[in-house]
Amino acid sequence: KVMIYMIQKKQLASSLIKFFSEQSDKVDCEHINSSEASIYSLKIYNLLSSKQLMANYYSHSRLESFEQCKLKFKYRYIDKIIPEIGQSIEAHLGSVVHSTLEWLYTEIKKQNTPSIEQTITEYTKQWQEQFTPDIIIVKEDMSEKDYFNKGVNFIVTYYTKHYPFKENTLAIEHKIKFSLNEQITIIGFIDRLVENIETKEIEIHDYKTSNSMPRREQIENNRQLALYSLAIKETFGKDKNICLIWHYLAHDIRVCIRKTEQQLEQLKQDIIELVKEIESTKDFPPNKSILCNWCQYKDICPAFGETNDPLNKERQATLNETTHKDKPSV
Repeated sequence: KVMIYMIQKKQLASSLIKFFSEQSDKVDCEHINSSEASIYSLKIYNLLSSKQLMANYYSHSRLESFEQCKLKFKYRYIDKIIPEIGQSIEAHLGSVVHSTLEWLYTEIKKQNTPSIEQTITEYTKQWQEQFTPDIIIVKEDMSEKDYFNKGVNFIVTYYTKHYPFKENTLAIEHKIKFSLNEQITIIGFIDRLVENIETKEIEIHDYKTSNSMPRREQIENNRQLALYSLAIKETFGKDKNICLIWHYLAHDIRVCIRKTEQQLEQLKQDIIELVKEIESTKDFPPNKSILCNWCQYKDICPAFGETNDPLNKERQATLNETTHKDKPSV
């Protein structure tokens, strides 16, 4: 099977043309086997995600990674090292809860509202399908079952509170892409987009599964949904009122924030300055913090005694050798 990409950027298009022209005499597209297809798909993937072509594409997670730890940012986005340590159980829990809510609202949009039993069955299915043996449990007093049950509680509480789901959901896992300026493009995914008929507002919903409940000030300063609102305003108009809604599932708390045009303009300028800093950075030191307990690069980090260059280790696979799915990692 051949995937055809609609490419607008001339630089990327010319690179793809060059690649295919170089390979055209080597590939029998009619008889290519699955192994060969994987190799060529991988080369296209690496071309699309190369530093040169993706340098000006930023997501909230990419920006946040740089601020939290410059070395982690380098490992992930520049060196493209695939970590040997598995993801945390907390990340698995968050992924499964998001997948389940996405499934729930997708069914609702089809005018087919699942029962709470069906929703828990879907959650269980997603948990089992996404679970891998290398998932790390940091907290010694917690087991896989404990985290599974925590997710069940999240789903049951959320379902009970929002049933019969009369909100006017416009989209689920809605991809956004917009330009801050001629050089910087922001991309991301909105968990759920709603048009509130009563308030005439567009609501951007985001689900949080963390145990920690941030202070109001921290939520006010969170740029993720504010960034997304810039994209939504391009679609619905600059004058459209937008409510940013966080669902803190572990606390059964919903928080709504509204941003002024002045705040959004300041955010744009702040992001532009941050990107300038990222692209001019030459030194990427580690930043040791509590977050290190959940870092997938801890085993190769010099802050924890690892001094060898991880890129020289055979066990460190890079994206030049394989791929892995990470939707928000651009």
